[in-house]
Amino acid sequence: MALQVQVNGVSLKPSTVPSSSAWKSSKQSVVCVAGDYGFSPRVFTNRGLSLKVKCSSDATATTTVTVGQVTEVCKDTFWPIVEAAGDKTVVVDMYTQWCGPCKVIAPKFQELSKNYNDVVFLKLDCNQDNRPLAKELGIKVVPTFKILKNNKVVKEVTGAKLDNLIAAIEDVRSS
Repeated sequence: MALQVQVNGVSLKPSTVPSSSAWKSSKQSVVCVAGDYGFSPRVFTNRGLSLKVKCSSDATATTTVTVGQVTEVCKDTFWPIVEAAGDKTVVVDMYTQWCGPCKVIAPKFQELSKNYNDVVFLKLDCNQDNRPLAKELGIKVVPTFKILKNNKVVKEVTGAKLDNLIAAIEDVRSS
C-alpha cells in the first residue's frame, strides 16, 4: 500500500522538507507516516494546516484534515490520519445518521474543534461500510468518543456528555 500526503494542496515526496521561513515560524505540524508506507519520518509545520491523505489501494479514499475543524473519516482513511498525527491528541466522534443524541452533540463537537488547535478532531459514521473499524475500536453505543495518543486509544466517553468529553480531552492533553 502506498500513501500520498499533501499539505495545503502540495503533494509531498518522501524526502521533501519545506524550507521557507513561513514553515519555520509556525506552531502547527504534520508528521508523515513511516514504515509500511515508504515515507521517512518528517515533521512539517505551517499556519493554516491542511493535510490530505490518500491510500493507493482505494482511489476514492481521500481525506483532508484541517486543524480547527472536524474531519469526516472512513475505514480507509482513519488509521493513516491517526498515524500522521504523531503525538498529537486525536478525538474521534463515532456516530450514526439516525442517532438523536449524536445530532445534538455534533455542533458542540464542531465548536470544540475550534477551541483546541493542538488536537485533531475526526468523526466516523458507524454505518455498514465502516462497521469493521467500529468493531475494531469496540463501539457498542453511539455516540462514543475515542481519544487517541500515539496511535493508541487512551480514553473513551460514551453518550452525549460534553462535560465528560472536555474533561477527557484536557486530561489527555496534559499527560
